[in-house]
Amino acid sequence: MDTLALQHQKYGFKEMRTYLAAAIFIVGNIVVPQLCHLIPNGGLMFLPIYFFTLIAAFKCGWKVGLLTAILSPLINCALFGMPPVASLPAIMVKSVTLAIAAGYIGSHMKFTIWSVVLAVFVYQLVGMTFEFFLDFNIMHALQDVRIGWPGILIQIVGGYFLIKAIEKW
Repeated sequence: MDTLALQHQKYGFKEMRTYLAAAIFIVGNIVVPQLCHLIPNGGLMFLPIYFFTLIAAFKCGWKVGLLTAILSPLINCALFGMPPVASLPAIMVKSVTLAIAAGYIGSHMKFTIWSVVLAVFVYQLVGMTFEFFLDFNIMHALQDVRIGWPGILIQIVGGYFLIKAIEKW
């Protein structure tokens, strides 16, 4: 399997480029979910709010990933009502977990499809656990896997290839 050492640059909270990078990924996390919501249950099926958070954290590190993870759902909710306010706690836990996991994995491991799988697995496991303890409903906790498996596959395969493509820039 092809491996790649990501060119991880340091993005600090005091640097303007951190916020510019995050803004680009946030725009992606606003546009893509809007397109997915044109399809009935598209948000539940494709889990689009996480895609550019994954890319941001792998490519630019946890700080850009964290800004993307926090601001994307809040801006989408404020502008479009999606995700619904009631879903925000679970989505925020998943988004923040994804940003931290992908940022850590991206800076400590060789970049392979398996490193992307690991980041997605970690955020899904933490998110499912959190969702279960919200209402003690296993079917609700497993919703991303039951309904959102196409989105999980897109995150893994699409995320891997997009990160590889932008790494060559």
